[in-house]
Amino acid sequence: MSHRGVGAGQRPAGARGRIEYAATAAWARATTTQPQPNDGPSRRLQRSLALLTAGALAVPLLAGCGSDDEGSKPLAAQDIAAVARDSVAEGGTLTMAVDAVPETLNTFQADADAGTTRVAQAVLPSMFTIDATGKPVRNPDYLESAKVIETEPRQVVLYKLNQQAVWSDGREIGAADFAAQWRALSGKDSAYWTARNAGYDRIAKIERGANDLEVRVTFDRPYADWKSLFSPLYPKDVMGTPDTFNDGARRKLAVTAGPFRVDRVDTAKKDVVLTRNPRWWGRPAKLDEIDLHAVSREKRASALAAGTVDVADIDAAEAERIIIAGRGKGTGTPLQGAGKTSARKLRSWALTLGMDEEKLPKGPKKLRKTIAKWLEQQQELRAFDVRKSLEPAYTQLALNGSEGPLADERVRRAVARALDRQSLAKLVLAPLGLPAVPVGSHLGLSGQAVYTDSSGALGGLDTHEAQALLADAGWVAGGPVKQAGGKAAGAANGKADKGADQDKSDKGDPGDKSDGGRDGQYVVGEDDKGPDGKDTRDHQKDHAHGAPGAYAPKGTAAPKGAGAPAGPLAKDGQALSLRFVLPSGPGSQTLQAVADQIAKMLDKVGILTEVKKVPDESYFKDHIAAGQYDLALYSWPASAFPATDARPIYAKPVVAADGSLNVEQNYTRIGTDQVDQLFDQALGTLDEDEADGLLRKADSRIWAAAGSLPLYQRPQIVGARKGLVNVGAFGFQTPVYQDMGFLKKGAKLPASPSPKG
Repeated sequence: MSHRGVGAGQRPAGARGRIEYAATAAWARATTTQPQPNDGPSRRLQRSLALLTAGALAVPLLAGCGSDDEGSKPLAAQDIAAVARDSVAEGGTLTMAVDAVPETLNTFQADADAGTTRVAQAVLPSMFTIDATGKPVRNPDYLESAKVIETEPRQVVLYKLNQQAVWSDGREIGAADFAAQWRALSGKDSAYWTARNAGYDRIAKIERGANDLEVRVTFDRPYADWKSLFSPLYPKDVMGTPDTFNDGARRKLAVTAGPFRVDRVDTAKKDVVLTRNPRWWGRPAKLDEIDLHAVSREKRASALAAGTVDVADIDAAEAERIIIAGRGKGTGTPLQGAGKTSARKLRSWALTLGMDEEKLPKGPKKLRKTIAKWLEQQQELRAFDVRKSLEPAYTQLALNGSEGPLADERVRRAVARALDRQSLAKLVLAPLGLPAVPVGSHLGLSGQAVYTDSSGALGGLDTHEAQALLADAGWVAGGPVKQAGGKAAGAANGKADKGADQDKSDKGDPGDKSDGGRDGQYVVGEDDKGPDGKDTRDHQKDHAHGAPGAYAPKGTAAPKGAGAPAGPLAKDGQALSLRFVLPSGPGSQTLQAVADQIAKMLDKVGILTEVKKVPDESYFKDHIAAGQYDLALYSWPASAFPATDARPIYAKPVVAADGSLNVEQNYTRIGTDQVDQLFDQALGTLDEDEADGLLRKADSRIWAAAGSLPLYQRPQIVGARKGLVNVGAFGFQTPVYQDMGFLKKGAKLPASPSPKG
């Protein structure tokens, strides 16, 4: 991600949609935003995040939920085998795995992805990068200073550029480049096919300062997130005209200004080749070359073993393979000796090794061959280690509030009160040795200044409270349920139609590839109209949400048998059953395990779930973005600029002039005017502490609305060749490509960091 956010590309980040999904190894604020068919006048959607703002708040209990000291440090340290530059050898080629060869090298276009961001980070200027705590910091390679020098009558930011900063063609970086990028991204000229214009649309003018090294940027409206702009910065050669913007940086970047330059894009070999920039003025790159090589997620371990790549984002199963290989246990196997070994014994032995049962052939001959190949790969994997941290992204349970039972806030709150978020975090993170701490904010993660746990605005696990809320909403146990013929049956038919077994045929095409479903990376605005053409959100009132128990105050008697409902709940002849949509491809196993536990938790309060597994290719487009789900799991990347990046995710959907509903990235379709106002206020103040406070208030109200329930911070797992340094699981921090390389002979590697609890 560039430091601004991309969502594996990301659409959200469940998206392998890396589903558990999120995408790049380095935290970036990307622009993988995509114009949508019905996304309203702005025509922008982004794969990153956006945050908050606040006006007078009607519910005092929500004004200060949570403690302000919880975000003092990241839960897990980065794990990159960090060493000083003098311990890094000169030269060499590093091959990094990416999901695909980028369709474009312009991060501001709709089809930009994580690969696009990585290239931009290595070859283009960024005025600000992100540090290990998720905070934007000045990049001294390009900036001597940058600060707000005027606030009245308008905000003015003065950039003083590094006098050595030049483009690869020898021209100085200057005001002309800033102005060209502003004009291209301002949204005023539709000939530029831009994915987003956030921030640039607030600029009034850009001009040269006292000399060529100064750039004055004047805003027509205050903009708190001004540090998000011009990162990356493209040369005027790319941004100067619609033609060069739209087509000039698709497969090449002739002019760059980073430690590396784009040597070539080889689609046949699936490579993007970066080589040292001879005009680079900063600390010289240690590596001669960085190759970004496209490797699908399910083939990462094989690619590492074959030596095709040196470093790759991997999943938990692949990490376990590398760990097992590193233990180097005995060599005795059933494949040795002259005697025959039965297929049953071979299969049993293969499973003890951790091989995927579904991929094992049946016949003993093919099985022996498969095991032999696996063992050869294990031998090669001993040359690698696993580097792990927490990704700057979180997985959430999304509740679609546009129709059905979840249109009632009481039912959404009941779902939330039925969940044990701590146990879900433990399920995913504890096996990896990472801190199993539930995420307490929609707008930041532990370590960021804005973070505070505001989940108290909704309340924690309380099955009695959940049942009371459901009873207040009219859902009762033992009620009549209409059958297909319209006749009323007795109590709801038990739990027969629950879970993944309900429709075994609905598992997607086995041939469909998946990299995890990238939960956070699909960006779409979809029409939220029902079959009758009416807005399905008529039921949603924009009122202040009360504290936990607003509809069933503490002390309200729960339904009889609250500990265990007599059967599924029903109302008006309909059983309380929710469609739980999940991706089905490789890499989605973790989400499926989480979904199974959620289904069991909901069952305890009488809520049935109908699990539907769909191909990753259709998961976001046809289900999440289209609103065809009740419950879903996907991820959002965190952002250093939540006021800008999170706003589209939580903005109240609005009806466009053509009658369609513009949801931007708010796939739950739940929003309020108050949350929008808080975001706007946060975006318009230049006081960082005030902005953080407004965002926290917005987060409390987002929690109270119960449309999105953050569960856990996503694990970041990287397989890396031993001896490779300053590379791995970066956490929040933007990678420093010029420091990457191989350990110098005689130097020692540091110990791997221990996760912080």
